[in-house]
Amino acid sequence: MNRPFERLIVGYKPGTAEASSDTAASDDVRKKGKSVHRRMSSGAVVVNLGEKTANAENTIQAFKNDPDVAYVEPDLLMQPFADPNDTEYSKQWDLFEATAGMNVPGAWASTTGAGVTVAVIDTGYVAHSDLSARVVAGYDFVSDPARARDNNGRDANAADEGDWVARGECGTDAGGNPVPAQDQGSSWHGTHVAGTIAASTNNGKGVAGIAYDAKIQPLRVLAKCGGATSDIADAITWASGGTVSGVPANQTPAKVINMSLGGQSSCSTTYQNAINGAINRGTSVVVAAGNSNMNVANFTPANCTGVITVAASSREGNKAFYSNFGTRIDVAAPGGETRRGTDTPGTITTPENGIWSTLNAGTTVPGAENYKPYQGTSMAAPHIAGLAALLVAKKPSLTPAQVKDLIKAGVRPLPGTCSGGCGAGLADATKTVAALDTTPPGGGLENTTDVAIVDRGTVTSSITSTVTGNASATTKVGVDIVHTYRGDLVIDLVAPDGTAYRLKNSSTSDSADNVVATYTVNASSEVAAGTWKLRVQDVYSGDTGYVNAWNLTLR
Repeated sequence: MNRPFERLIVGYKPGTAEASSDTAASDDVRKKGKSVHRRMSSGAVVVNLGEKTANAENTIQAFKNDPDVAYVEPDLLMQPFADPNDTEYSKQWDLFEATAGMNVPGAWASTTGAGVTVAVIDTGYVAHSDLSARVVAGYDFVSDPARARDNNGRDANAADEGDWVARGECGTDAGGNPVPAQDQGSSWHGTHVAGTIAASTNNGKGVAGIAYDAKIQPLRVLAKCGGATSDIADAITWASGGTVSGVPANQTPAKVINMSLGGQSSCSTTYQNAINGAINRGTSVVVAAGNSNMNVANFTPANCTGVITVAASSREGNKAFYSNFGTRIDVAAPGGETRRGTDTPGTITTPENGIWSTLNAGTTVPGAENYKPYQGTSMAAPHIAGLAALLVAKKPSLTPAQVKDLIKAGVRPLPGTCSGGCGAGLADATKTVAALDTTPPGGGLENTTDVAIVDRGTVTSSITSTVTGNASATTKVGVDIVHTYRGDLVIDLVAPDGTAYRLKNSSTSDSADNVVATYTVNASSEVAAGTWKLRVQDVYSGDTGYVNAWNLTLR
């Protein structure tokens, strides 16, 4: 569904007057019939459209035609990736059950997350006694007072004011349908996410957090009708220790960011720039894959480069019925199912199979604290954010890339089924933490740059590895190719020494679209370091496409 937006983000080229002068930028925007809302920490300008819309092609094109403009993109409203439904450690199968739990307790003898701050970029924090000792000062990044419900814009109070909304209150989609389609109560989503990461543990009440000695930094970006990309991007920057104009410096920068939110779009320049900055400052960024049972390649910020993208698994160890999938998924973690996929949407038929965590009973404004089960990739992502905190607490020198590689290398196979791609497997906390004592990080690499496939031609996409030693006998090659009539395609993995490993042959009888698959190759005779290539040959005419992304796990 195309959700409405009311602002654009415009990045001007370095050296232009508009890039440094607010007056010049304001004049330029006014010439295009619009007004400047504010300037972002990145230097980009947020432009008011004057109305909620699912389409602003004329204005967007006007900026694209301007030679001083580097990029322009909608300031999309992101939505929490959860399916809110409705205490206690015995209910937390996701932490300890042998079948499809994340094997967390075995890691606690080695690390509990002490010394690490995890930023939860979400709806903010509603007071809860099982979390209060873990919370450090955060920030409210919602710049729109009307959506913020606190009568002002940005401020130092990250309290969750409630995200309830009436039917149609957020405008209409491209088809003229009301957004949302029906009244929605407050989710207290950020508090549920925070509890999974770091709820107080061994305190005789409530639930256990995965990294229960870590600190939670609540950053409020989601409010009435969702959250703006520009606000979320600034929150990413600030959380990781970067500078945001008009916002005091973060005194406790986070080493891990959790974003259980997103929307259907390609990865924007705005998001990628903010994520790159966070990673360069040494902060791991964990993102929920989304709940549309679709290819994650079409959902942002889960499809951005460098993040750890998390799919959701069920109590049986299958891909949860709602979870997005694809080669861009890095790992699966418990997301739960509070109903079966065939049950009526909105019902709660299997609460025992959901993810239990800290919550609030208020339907609009805050009420009494409680614990309830939710399902969603929103619930899976904080499992991985908690695991990342355990790793960094034990070895603070780890880079975000090493954290990502360790988590992917420490998985065990999903005990159930996953069609479409659920990453390296089901995260295993005990195995991953233990590997810090025995195994150097390394392995997972990706290329997300689109490469057009020439009709009846051959193209390549490259990944350069610095991994030491030889590749694995079970080297994994994840492929995401958009192409009509995939039988036209021959696909090879080409090692640095030129040796080709056939992944897929052509077929005159395979008329389906697209290649979304993970192949296993015995590349144990190959030196892992060097440039690896995905080679795609189109052997018949009449159908076209492109390499959307591919990844390589060498060991």
